[in-house]
Amino acid sequence: MKKGFPILTFLTFSILGFAQKIELEGTYQGKNIYVQNPASGTTSYCTEKVLVNGKEIAVSNSSAYEIKLDSLGFKPEDTIKIEIFHKVDCKPKVITQNYTPKGNFDLVSISVDSSAILHWISKNEINKLTYIIEQFCWNKWMKVGEVDGIGGIQENVYSFQTQPHSGKNQFRVKQVASGKPRISKIAEFEAPELKIKILGNQQKLSDVIEFNKETMYELYDHYGNIIRKGTGKKIDIKGLERSFYYLNYDDKYAETVTKFY
Repeated sequence: MKKGFPILTFLTFSILGFAQKIELEGTYQGKNIYVQNPASGTTSYCTEKVLVNGKEIAVSNSSAYEIKLDSLGFKPEDTIKIEIFHKVDCKPKVITQNYTPKGNFDLVSISVDSSAILHWISKNEINKLTYIIEQFCWNKWMKVGEVDGIGGIQENVYSFQTQPHSGKNQFRVKQVASGKPRISKIAEFEAPELKIKILGNQQKLSDVIEFNKETMYELYDHYGNIIRKGTGKKIDIKGLERSFYYLNYDDKYAETVTKFY
């Protein structure tokens, strides 16, 4: 009986439980396969032969060997069938690697249209990793959204609605795996002056900071700790102590506001 058995990240496969054969089927994900090969008797080892897509390949006659898929000309997502024939009195064991997928995509194009929608096309996505969308605001790159990656070697088309600020806007996408980011080039977009302002006296605030238009914002205390962030027309400051704060919004950086009462 055939059953799914996803023990390798780089090769999705099923195993057929025959007496003298292990069969693996799936798609190539850029990694080789390692096999423990126990002894059979005193002079030989368990594996008799290995077929890859019906063709016998040479493997080491030892207690462990590598099926070197990377030397056989496979491309990502190619279909692979591996058959490991072995003696009756023993059984080889496929070794699972502790492997984390790498961020791996080739950017074909990236741009922002007149509606502030970010578009990008990529290919050779070895793994289905999430794209993180970042915007350069207030002298730093900020995460503003996510889009699930499709995966595969074909060209994939993506889009994301951004929230631009006045003037020059910069966007990029990235994938992160094993703590290492893979970052796209930058797409730029020039927005008109949005004329966003704080309503009322920003030095005599009470329970709310209100803008005349929706905007991204960050609010910091005088120690530099961020206490509010988001997108909207209002920031709830009810319950904060009477003090001064630093506010980032639209293209404004570190403006001083005061909760007066």
